[in-house]
Amino acid sequence: MNIQKIIAFVKTVEYGSFTKAAEILNYSQSGISRMIGDLENDWNITLLERGKGGVKLTSDGTRILPYAKNVVNEYEKLTMQADELKGLQSGLIRIGTFSSVATHWLPNIIREFQKDYPHIDYELLLGDYREIEEWIAEGRVDCGFLRLPTLPEFETIFLEKDELMAIIPENHPLAETEKFPISAFCSEPFMLLEKGGNDEIVEIFEKNHLSPKAHFTTWDDYAIMSMVESGLGISILPKLILRRIPYRITAKELDVPAYRNIGIALKNRKTASAAVKRFLEYIKYR
Repeated sequence: MNIQKIIAFVKTVEYGSFTKAAEILNYSQSGISRMIGDLENDWNITLLERGKGGVKLTSDGTRILPYAKNVVNEYEKLTMQADELKGLQSGLIRIGTFSSVATHWLPNIIREFQKDYPHIDYELLLGDYREIEEWIAEGRVDCGFLRLPTLPEFETIFLEKDELMAIIPENHPLAETEKFPISAFCSEPFMLLEKGGNDEIVEIFEKNHLSPKAHFTTWDDYAIMSMVESGLGISILPKLILRRIPYRITAKELDVPAYRNIGIALKNRKTASAAVKRFLEYIKYR
């Protein structure tokens, strides 16, 4: 039961409350609180500060947390190895992803994978590029979809070159042009899709010595589309997210072609679980 107590501590910190950790781990709130209390008694330190707003790490808890995470990660690897001996009959794959991949690639990949391995479970974490890199580095996810290049210590698999498109209202004066002039972004309100870290849209403007004024900034692709449809401005979005969209907008090629390279990354393919290694073989079904 000691490992369960450590898991309870890590999950409580991760979700910020006993209640959420209890839901994830299928314990009662009092059970989670009691397990962490047992750890504090066993180690003779205070790990968490309890308050109305949730829980916060103490200074001792902050020092203990990285070691607790390592224990939990190694325990998950241990259980996964045991599952592998049963022929991949069970297990968990944790995937970091951004919205366009989650919407248009992952359903197909997981559907094909489930045909052969129906008892594998999945945990999907949606974030921006920087968050996904952090999740991979700290072991929060097993692998993650990213814009390449990423951190040099990761192993990566290149997947696709995704074209960046001008997004304008259907009745825009330049809707009939063959290619949208990138300089036009400086003369209208611009809706900036900010994915965190190495942002490809900002790089386009820097490369072409342009400085559009961002009137609206968000990490949500669909919020951008809705704003453009309403005539509040124009934007640039990756082609992948534009599949099967419900918005009345027009996508145009840029007169200065631009792309993002999408790949999948993980810390070490050799030490990844068998389920993750096998999953990587199915990304061709995207």
